Amino acid sequence: MSKPAAFAEARKTFHAALLKSTLTINSQGVVSNADSSNQTSRKIAKGIAELLKAETIGERIAGQTSGNQFESICADFVKETFLQLEHLRPGAWDIRQVGGRNRLEIAKFEQYAHLVALDRAAKADAELAAALGSDYTITPDIIVSRETVNDNVINAPGHLVDDHVTTLASLRKKNNELPLLHASISCKWTIRSDRAQNARSEALNLVRNRKGRLPHVVVVTAEPTPSRLASIALGTGDIDCVYHFALYELQETLQALGMNDAADMLAVMVDGKRLKDISDLPLDLAV
Repeated sequence: MSKPAAFAEARKTFHAALLKSTLTINSQGVVSNADSSNQTSRKIAKGIAELLKAETIGERIAGQTSGNQFESICADFVKETFLQLEHLRPGAWDIRQVGGRNRLEIAKFEQYAHLVALDRAAKADAELAAALGSDYTITPDIIVSRETVNDNVINAPGHLVDDHVTTLASLRKKNNELPLLHASISCKWTIRSDRAQNARSEALNLVRNRKGRLPHVVVVTAEPTPSRLASIALGTGDIDCVYHFALYELQETLQALGMNDAADMLAVMVDGKRLKDISDLPLDLAV
């Protein structure tokens, strides 16, 4: 028997971590990522949980707690997988969950460093602050960043750069000390209308407020219902793609339940490359 693929094993580890305390089934048989008031959501979530072999019994934990746990487990998955792609995407990488809610966290990176000056100006001018609102503030759940590179590394294969050329390139440490934001990952344990709008607003702020290269802008979710997934996955221009925590199990569940309309809606998102499985994320980040 051939050895399982490393990313398949990482996917199992990811689900096992969720099953410990985040993805649970309560005494009424309602799974923690289901909308308890929605029968379709309950059925689909239970089907996915059974395929993932959820055995933990417990009441649904607070939304913020489950959200934080989901972010942490997603961050661990990205670390375990993406960092194995050094041969495809070399670099000095940092992958971490963003603690707290510092609205200028994004300004620590080269493409968004100018937001510090914008925030300072807004604090000094009430009229400007009213005009700007908070459209320039972005707080990702997980960030993937890359350190800039010294000249000796750039010049390793030959004398490629010196003091007369490439004096503005962001990747060159001599020009820029700040790390480069490679990806912003928004984690949504479930999707309600307000959460879908928040994810899109965050994505648009990343697009509008950058200077330089746009980082990957993605969403990871455990939402079980295709109609709610569509509210965030369909359309282009803001979010690169939505990644489902258990897409294969969702597809199998819809087929088993005979939910043909929901399966068709899901197929539109998958075939249109707007929704992928969590296991697709690391390779997409390597682009």
